Amino acid sequence: MTDTYRVGCVIFDGYETLDIMGPIELLGMYPETFDLVMVAETKGPIASAQGPKCVVDETFADGGEFDILIVPGGDGTRREVDNEAMLDWLRSQAPGAAFVTSVCTGAALLARAGLLDGKQATTNKLAFAWVVSMGPQTEWITEARWVDDGRFLTSSGVSAGMDMTLSMIAKTLGTRAAEDAALWAEYTWHRDATNDPFAKAAGLV
Repeated sequence: MTDTYRVGCVIFDGYETLDIMGPIELLGMYPETFDLVMVAETKGPIASAQGPKCVVDETFADGGEFDILIVPGGDGTRREVDNEAMLDWLRSQAPGAAFVTSVCTGAALLARAGLLDGKQATTNKLAFAWVVSMGPQTEWITEARWVDDGRFLTSSGVSAGMDMTLSMIAKTLGTRAAEDAALWAEYTWHRDATNDPFAKAAGLV
């Protein structure tokens, strides 16, 4: 019997739309395995960086526990790195989670919470220096589409979160399931986590 994972899709004012919706689209193809929950500090609607709003299913105060965390980036991360309610919630959830993931500058929140200390991670290449400053004890990988450090998966910018998510589906349900999800989405899965042309484009390598 396949395990069921309760997925906390974390949102906040100014989150990047594709960072959260891309992973949701792919995980949502396996509803019997992934129970998707929009979670935030307060009840919604919560506006994305692009404007459209999402309704919140649960708040931090509701006390729900999650098997997978997805933390997006976006302009709002610049504020949320100083939001102790967010950081404390992430710290409380991470120990019991099977996977803790971030997309784009969402890594800054995990790093600021101390969850990436001693771990390898990556992030959006155009915001790389700022995110790195949030986690001086993290081993930041400059040239990576995503980084897999056991329970912790971090991706580069925006669309890279979909490749990371497919890798997580492969880890939980097998490679065929990830291939099927990519096919259904008509998405080309970039399977090589080290293939990162954007690091060079951003002048990092």
